[in-house]
Amino acid sequence: MTLEQLSTFIAVAEREHLTQGADALGLSPSAASTAIKALEAYYDVRLFDRVGRRIELTREGRVLLAEARLTLAQIRHTESVLSELGSLRTGILDVQASQTVANYWLPQRLLAFHSQFPGVTINFEAGNTDAVAQAVVEGRAELGFVEGDVDEPVLASTPVVRDRLVAVTAATVRAELGDLRWIMREPGSGTRAVFEAAMAAAGYEPAALQVALVLPTNEAVLSAVRAGTAAAALSEMVVAPFITSGELQVLEIDLPPRQFSILRHRERRLSAAAARFEALCRER
Repeated sequence: MTLEQLSTFIAVAEREHLTQGADALGLSPSAASTAIKALEAYYDVRLFDRVGRRIELTREGRVLLAEARLTLAQIRHTESVLSELGSLRTGILDVQASQTVANYWLPQRLLAFHSQFPGVTINFEAGNTDAVAQAVVEGRAELGFVEGDVDEPVLASTPVVRDRLVAVTAATVRAELGDLRWIMREPGSGTRAVFEAAMAAAGYEPAALQVALVLPTNEAVLSAVRAGTAAAALSEMVVAPFITSGELQVLEIDLPPRQFSILRHRERRLSAAAARFEALCRER
């Protein structure tokens, strides 16, 4: 059964006239007759009876007409949905991001996307870098935004902006670097990975650092640093207002710049919404 056969059957059945039904579709009467006969032959059912000089639906024909109308309506609805998805009048965007990106870089871009495409539903979650990468691998997110490197062969990584880590303490803290206690992000955090790699490159063994606390968010780490005597490595985006106010001081530790990157699965095609959001983030 083809869509053309169903459309032809409906047109003829509604008019109970072969020529008029064919004309409505721009077909010849012979083409319309062939389509209906093909349906009857394939399913071994009679759809029309000839009564005098006219045709009328059989009982089976009336049943098929009701079903065919429903089928055609559903097909038209599906075409409409596809059209709206293509133009982003509707759709779903599944995004995850690691803490720094999620809190300080991505929100304004999500807002800009929503302003352009208000019909698209945005599903957004924050986690650490490892969790975001795993979500993209498993297909729970189409796009992941992370800081630092991700070693996962099935993921493609596109840099979008550079960030800088800085080591800070409260302005009142006076201590040698080797004597400092540290507040760290959890294992799997991109911030922690970059910091430990930089400390190792500078000759400090990360495992030998005095770790006072391990906290799961930048905001928790920042609050602890502002209130206590420990140090922490955080994005310059996070600490900039507190450095400017003089509440925090920057330690003389040379931490390298890092990239914020977009992760996507190499073997999955992005939805129209995800592709447009990726382009927006790369443009801005």
